[in-house]
Amino acid sequence: MFDQISHRYDLLNHLLSVNIDKVWRNRAIKMVKPFQPKTILDIATGTADFAIAAKKLNPEKITGIDLSDGMLRIGRRKVKKKGLSHLIELRQADSEALPFENHSFDAAIVGFGVRNFENLEKGLVEIYRVLRPGGVFVVLEFSLPENTIFRRLYFFYFLKVLPWLGRLVSKDNRAYSYLPESVREFPDGENFVRILETVGFEKCNWAPQTMGIATIYQAQKPES
Repeated sequence: MFDQISHRYDLLNHLLSVNIDKVWRNRAIKMVKPFQPKTILDIATGTADFAIAAKKLNPEKITGIDLSDGMLRIGRRKVKKKGLSHLIELRQADSEALPFENHSFDAAIVGFGVRNFENLEKGLVEIYRVLRPGGVFVVLEFSLPENTIFRRLYFFYFLKVLPWLGRLVSKDNRAYSYLPESVREFPDGENFVRILETVGFEKCNWAPQTMGIATIYQAQKPES
């Protein structure tokens, strides 16, 4: 599915979010900054927007992984165009079977990707495994607004407007119907934090964005 929409993915993301997704990414990156990571793993990197934003952290290496070859092709073109090929490497890999040694990264980030994990807990266990002790994990993901009136407007947009625009631009009938379904099924807020803690993460917190349309989660792997 993501291969099919890869050529229009960035356009649709920025169009459908009125570019506010860029603001959310920058806020998430700021939450990583105090940890001064030298090595960063961007899981479900897609077309590498989050990985490119992470260059502001001045790391030595950013590795992005994704299952979709189509998305990675677009991402590699963007990375090359921005002159970041020396810094950012994009690899095809499964988030639930990461091809890295234990304790390989100082930080891990995921932008709008954890809700797509086939087995959420398995994917989180893998991320925990490859993080170094004391490493930070930051997730940016869609969530459900708590305000009743705003939630109704949100669902009208998500269930009616977004799929129509998505089909119009991407010519894919499935992708933008899948998005609201996956958001509704994702255990957001406290529910997600509890899963993070079950996996072993500590100091977990979350910050709703734009009336709860999205949420940024931060967690740490214990020092020992």
